[in-house]
Amino acid sequence: MKRPYLVNFMSIKSMGQISIKTTVTDSTKPEKDGLKATSPIQSIGFMKSSEYRVKIVGLDKDQNEIFIREYESDSYGCFDIKIPANLSGLEIEALQIYEVSYYSGLQLLLGTFLPLTIEEPKKIIICDFDKTLVDTKFSTVKDVYFSLSTPLTEFPNIEGSIDLLRQHMDDNFQPFILSASPHFYENALRDWFYQNQIYTDNIFLKDYRKIFSFGDGVLKIKDMKNQGFYKLNQLVNILLMTGIPKELVLVGDGFESDPFIYLCLYSILVDRQDPWMLWNKVKKEKAFKLTNKQNSQFLSKFYQLSEITKKSQQSDVKIFIRCNSVILDKAKSKSFKLNFVEKNKDKVKYYLA
Repeated sequence: MKRPYLVNFMSIKSMGQISIKTTVTDSTKPEKDGLKATSPIQSIGFMKSSEYRVKIVGLDKDQNEIFIREYESDSYGCFDIKIPANLSGLEIEALQIYEVSYYSGLQLLLGTFLPLTIEEPKKIIICDFDKTLVDTKFSTVKDVYFSLSTPLTEFPNIEGSIDLLRQHMDDNFQPFILSASPHFYENALRDWFYQNQIYTDNIFLKDYRKIFSFGDGVLKIKDMKNQGFYKLNQLVNILLMTGIPKELVLVGDGFESDPFIYLCLYSILVDRQDPWMLWNKVKKEKAFKLTNKQNSQFLSKFYQLSEITKKSQQSDVKIFIRCNSVILDKAKSKSFKLNFVEKNKDKVKYYLA
């Protein structure tokens, strides 16, 4: 029977709430060929989009239902939900997710999940994927086709970055993976992480359906190349889910705009720059090139970030940028036009890998 199922489900318990991000699809799941790694093109069916309705049931430690509510997705089947973690003194310990609109009168169980609790003191590492953990290439049409049809295990690992990520995970940092790869790369990425014994469910990918939509898509064609809006938007999304951590490590590469984006976040969390002031200056930069819709959407998120920052302690933020021998000197000598970014550029630790 054809049925819907969940894609890239994340549930984070922090700040007295449970933040849920996921997508529902009824596209055919890619078939696994024994133990062979999945190639991204096997999940190309994820480009399909529809609207769905889910029922979320929160269970306490004794499996009693203490929370029940239904939610509508956006036009791409995506959900971004926040629910209380505690009701009348009872903690939600597990979540059951049902799809209730696909077949009239039927409630289809999509899964039972344990929310990830961000323990105090909060220690978070956010790591880029492409050109940081794996040396992927997207310069030519041939490169793009090869990346789509080839498991990520065929690309060279960047062992220095992998070791850096593992070291912090061993030190109880909670990992989040931020990639500009298309959303249908999820299965291929998870295969790569499992094979490299890196265990994380928190993977953020770029939803290309929102780029090619001529209607209500927030991302645009220019966001296939310019990563500024997408990456800063996802960084803020992560912090709104987890709260402001005591220690935050940001790992990226020197090939694009990662140092600039990370230093913008640094200026908010460490220098306590006003997010509104920062955003009004940053949005004019080449790395962003915002549309009016992107600007209005992000203003709302920056307001939320501003509010939780005011109530939080100052974070210890470390920035690591991976370079190869060709770009290392250029990356180190790069200057930034914005004063509050330029003054902190010595906070970036460049490493050769």
